[in-house]
Amino acid sequence: MSSGSENNPSSSDRFPITMIVAADAKGQRLDQFLTSQIPDISRARVQQLLEEKKALVNGSDCKPSHRLRGGEQITIFGDPQPQPLRAIPEDIALDIVYEDDDLAVINKAAGMMVHAGAGATDAERNRGTLVNALLHRFATLSEVGGEIRPGIVHRLDKETSGLIIVAKNDVSHRKLAQQFSGRRVKKRYLALVHGWPSKEKGTINAAITRDAVRRIRMTTRGSGGRPAVSHYEVRERISSPYGKFALVEVRIETGRTHQIRVHMASIGHPVVGDALYGAAKELRLAGHERKAKAPAGAPLSLDRNFLHAAALEFAHPRTGQELSFSAPLPVELTEFLLALRG
Repeated sequence: MSSGSENNPSSSDRFPITMIVAADAKGQRLDQFLTSQIPDISRARVQQLLEEKKALVNGSDCKPSHRLRGGEQITIFGDPQPQPLRAIPEDIALDIVYEDDDLAVINKAAGMMVHAGAGATDAERNRGTLVNALLHRFATLSEVGGEIRPGIVHRLDKETSGLIIVAKNDVSHRKLAQQFSGRRVKKRYLALVHGWPSKEKGTINAAITRDAVRRIRMTTRGSGGRPAVSHYEVRERISSPYGKFALVEVRIETGRTHQIRVHMASIGHPVVGDALYGAAKELRLAGHERKAKAPAGAPLSLDRNFLHAAALEFAHPRTGQELSFSAPLPVELTEFLLALRG
């Protein structure tokens, strides 16, 4: 590697950098190679660098998946400069279950991020979020969560649908947050999982921490995790042409990242559609069913996790009145259940 500066390669004055691909790198993906060669840079940042054409192979831009042959000259012209996260008002439809001067309860659709976050492009990072829709719909939101999380008291995963509370002012936000931290908010979810749990009811009490190898995952196997408690109850056992499944109701005492998904996977019953935690990307007919129905038997797939925040109970932050809300399974999950039952 050569350049006109002796500073750290991750600093802007280190560029441009020129490197020659060694022969033993033949067959490597371009993004993997660059990640291994440049200190303190993530693969996501490398992919953005390639997208912005700030890294050229023999003078040409290439995709991150480009396979190296060895001997190529790679020139890097600068660090990728991602735009800062920001909350942008957008006219996005909202399913408002309840609203008053202090709060709102929203039935969030799957596929919507709660607030701006990860993504290679500006649109992926900042557009289409629940916060964006809230900013367009409501005149004021609480500011306790900061500029990119106005009104957000708690979160749901992008591919999880269901009920979420939004605070319209700081006083309400703080009082709601106290209820969450004191475990006084009752949250009930519906999930479809692979296999049949051995018991009708159970409690999973297992600390959750970030996976040391795959950083986008959480795990119950690491050390130093945060306490997490989930209670599940089987609502329906389904014996389908695609195998056995269980519709379970899950009540969580804590609200850790990916909690239900991690906990159910930890006992051998991952949430259907949740490939990150071991679920199949598509369901295929079991052996005897496949023989009976081939070639007509098509795989069954779900482009989201089968996890839905179905009910919420909490005290109104101003009046103290107990509030209770529920949201039925969305159409895509109901239809998937019907298809699974055959």
